[in-house]
Amino acid sequence: MPRRLAATLAAATATATFAAAPAAHADSLDYVALGDSYSAASGVQPSDPDASPLCLRSSRNYPHVLADEIGANLTDVTCGAAETRHFTAAQYPGVPPQLDAVDAGADLITMTIGGNDSGVFIGALLACGSTGILAGGKGSPCKDTFGTSFEDTVRNKTYPALVEALRAVRDKAPDAEVAILGYPWILPATGGCFDKMPVAEGDVAYLRSLQATLNDAVGRAAEETGVTYVDFSVASEGHDACRPAGVRWIEPFLQGTNPVVVHPNALGEAEMAAETLEALGLD
Repeated sequence: MPRRLAATLAAATATATFAAAPAAHADSLDYVALGDSYSAASGVQPSDPDASPLCLRSSRNYPHVLADEIGANLTDVTCGAAETRHFTAAQYPGVPPQLDAVDAGADLITMTIGGNDSGVFIGALLACGSTGILAGGKGSPCKDTFGTSFEDTVRNKTYPALVEALRAVRDKAPDAEVAILGYPWILPATGGCFDKMPVAEGDVAYLRSLQATLNDAVGRAAEETGVTYVDFSVASEGHDACRPAGVRWIEPFLQGTNPVVVHPNALGEAEMAAETLEALGLD
């Protein structure tokens, strides 16, 4: 654990143990949560009363879970549909650039970001769903139509955008511990579940490869900028959208419980918080 973060957490713990509650609040970690709908937990109820309705932010998102666990002062500016460019540009009227919430006093910053850039990942999910339905779940119509175009865009556009965004975070809070989370698996490695995720059987591996490429870009950008990468490639295995309720972290396109489909449910957000705490040495 970085020295500043460890010292701040230790001071907060000691204050909470030996002093009054107001003093404990004053000494707790200053935590800023950035990112997109996977950070905002879009669709998970209840919604965050402090958020713009446009952001679809939940009060059960992983930043709230994490902050409650360590007693941090949370500033949550996560917003559904955010891209890396929304760190420095307003996303909606009344929703300022996310980096406006960050200053040199921040102790901890977390985010998921990059999945919406260039419309690649959501575009691929929609495209593969459409072609899968037309093909009756057979073959690999999405791969046959789009080839390497989605992964090429992630490597050539999303990756440099992630590096730029993380450097901007570092510039505003050079002493903060910064963590960027990967995206938990949406689909299993093979097979799929056409009744819940209408992707042709041969395109399940194609979308899984695209998600692996996206997470690789996130991890490489983190390494280049000295940021902690929270890797879900092992932890989220077996918790994809094809699994039953109570096991899956991601809700499916059909037969799910989240109105914002193909997004984490409350269990997924809680597990994302737990993995982040472990990666940061705060568990």
